[in-house]
Amino acid sequence: MNLAEAKQQFIQNWGVLGSQWGINRTMAQIHALLLVSSEPLSADEIMNQLKISRGNANMNVRDLMDWGIVEKILKPGERKEFFVAEKDIWTVAMRIVKERKRREVEPILNALNQLKEVDAEKNDREAQEFVSVINDIQKFANQASKGVDGLVKMDEHWFAGTLLKLFK
Repeated sequence: MNLAEAKQQFIQNWGVLGSQWGINRTMAQIHALLLVSSEPLSADEIMNQLKISRGNANMNVRDLMDWGIVEKILKPGERKEFFVAEKDIWTVAMRIVKERKRREVEPILNALNQLKEVDAEKNDREAQEFVSVINDIQKFANQASKGVDGLVKMDEHWFAGTLLKLFK
């Protein structure tokens, strides 16, 4: 397999993997393209290589920038914007974990806080059961949130070493 074929296969596979994680396939493919590109790419180059529209390219690049895994750079003498992906996969993973926590876990925790404030008589068994279930879910979500925070704070080498020991 030559390099061009390998890159294309990686981009396609990363897109499939991204969609399995709940990420837009095109966004994952743009990320993959930028990961394996040795030079920053313009929106036009991204469009041409992935055969996507300008709007699709621009929207997904902006989303990747919002996630903190792609950044815009300027080249002297060029009017175009160029984009480059963070190449350190540990950094990419930690940024994704932090962003997913912010987008998914924190809103759930806020909603759970509001839900447990249900008005009910002390004798109302159904309301008590509801509040009990909400409290259990909230405890679990808080533990998950703390776990994510701990993961983000971990040293890369410690995590990698521990992970390797698990697979031995």
